[in-house]
Amino acid sequence: MLKLKSNNNFKAPWIIGHRGYPAKYPENTLAAFQAAIAAGATMVELDVMLSRDRKLVVIHDATLERTTNGHGAVADSTLAELKRLDAGSRFDAVFADQQLPKLSEVLDLVNGRVYVNIEIKSNAYESHHPPDAVEKQIVELLRQKKMLDTGLISSFDVNILEQIAAMKVAPAIAFISNKPANNNTVKMCTRLNVFSWHPDYKIVTPKQVDMMHASGIKVFPYNVDTLGDFIMMRDMKVDGVITNDPELAGQWTGIKKAA
Repeated sequence: MLKLKSNNNFKAPWIIGHRGYPAKYPENTLAAFQAAIAAGATMVELDVMLSRDRKLVVIHDATLERTTNGHGAVADSTLAELKRLDAGSRFDAVFADQQLPKLSEVLDLVNGRVYVNIEIKSNAYESHHPPDAVEKQIVELLRQKKMLDTGLISSFDVNILEQIAAMKVAPAIAFISNKPANNNTVKMCTRLNVFSWHPDYKIVTPKQVDMMHASGIKVFPYNVDTLGDFIMMRDMKVDGVITNDPELAGQWTGIKKAA
């Protein structure tokens, strides 16, 4: 498998399963990640929060209500309490067996099969940099799992990316943005040696893609979920798409360009 930082033999477009395969499975669950892998995704994307006892839990929201039968903030519950929640029934009753996964469980599932993109939310940043800061725990876990070469850590928060970039041994990093890139964005990404830029697809322009490519930075827009948007991104020569339906997006890659 390609080492992200080596940048060798890269073949576009990558299909990246956003929170796994949420078009057909409950997001950020083992079922969704397994389905994304089976659908042919190149990479799966997920979100990580800290529990009250500072364990790495895979969930997008800071609160539990939208995706589980729990209530309140993720950070107010211990890992044991979170693992007792139903993380599938709100999507469909057939997924009642799905729990909130630990990050280690997802890494064990995907290891050696696909790349993994771990997003750290801005509200997880701790300016006092404790020994068990979320970014430190994630990097250490990737090291233990021997996945530093195939793991990518992304964030909207430059502070988090700076912490990772300063580590002696660290995985590739990515900058997420819902604002158009300019020269300062490119300079920041170059300074931190980011692997990729993950913009909201609605703000992407050919000029921005060219700017990033000129600096050796890949472009993976999110969330590209219709054929029209996929073709628009492909025509701008992005390197891949982050999508809620990786199987469908994979089928779109076979559609030839109009003559």
